[in-house]
Amino acid sequence: MSGTVKKLTDVAFKASKNIDWDGMAKLLVSDEARKEFATLRRTFDEVNSALQTKFSQEPEPVDWEYYRKGIGSRLVDMYKEAYESIEIPKYVDTVTPQYKPKFDSLLVELKEAEKKSLKESEHLQKEIADVQELKKKLSTMTANEYFEKHPELKKKFDDEIRNDYWGY
Repeated sequence: MSGTVKKLTDVAFKASKNIDWDGMAKLLVSDEARKEFATLRRTFDEVNSALQTKFSQEPEPVDWEYYRKGIGSRLVDMYKEAYESIEIPKYVDTVTPQYKPKFDSLLVELKEAEKKSLKESEHLQKEIADVQELKKKLSTMTANEYFEKHPELKKKFDDEIRNDYWGY
């Protein structure tokens, strides 16, 4: 095997150690998302395992002497010469340089979207808490208590009454 494949498998193995699968799993809400995530994780583990076993090992050297005894040296020498003349081309990565800037920009967008999403989530949690509190107090709340929390509505109603607008 070429050294490039071995390096590639080492990088994939190290990357798999850095993935926070449990942390990502906690963020999933729907059952369908959990199924897809489990499939992704299983597939990743299978590919990573294949990379670690198949492609990270060097091939066993050919025992030419063993074959010389059974077949004859002339034919074995011919095969040995042909075997040693084979050059396995080195992998040259031309794809990563094209897509690395795009990936990096998407990563920046992702971080921004994550921050925005967390802020929105915080805001929505506050709204939910306010609505739940309002729901609990609604049966015993007076109009003045409600207008203390929503002064813009009080102003709107006062303006309508002052302008003699009764909604019809």
